[in-house]
Amino acid sequence: MQSLKEKASNVAASAKSGMEKTKATVQEKVDKMKANDPTEKAMATEKKDGRICEAEMNKHATQDRNAALHHGAGTGAGRPHYSNTTTGHPHNC
Repeated sequence: MQSLKEKASNVAASAKSGMEKTKATVQEKVDKMKANDPTEKAMATEKKDGRICEAEMNKHATQDRNAALHHGAGTGAGRPHYSNTTTGHPHNC
């Protein structure tokens, strides 16, 4: 079971990730409106996708770190922390 501190940190990480994703989407729309050719529009979309991926990876890194701290990974106490290093996240970053 997650501790209250871990839950609060995970909620904060999720909120920050959501905010970063929204900022990326809005910036993409601005960049697309300013763009004069399809290449610039495609670059705006790629930039947005990269920012969304980075936000998602930061969120997962924070959640993994919180779980490791909660379960005592690295101290030899508690349960070991296993992490999935494959690209199984929603955006396959």
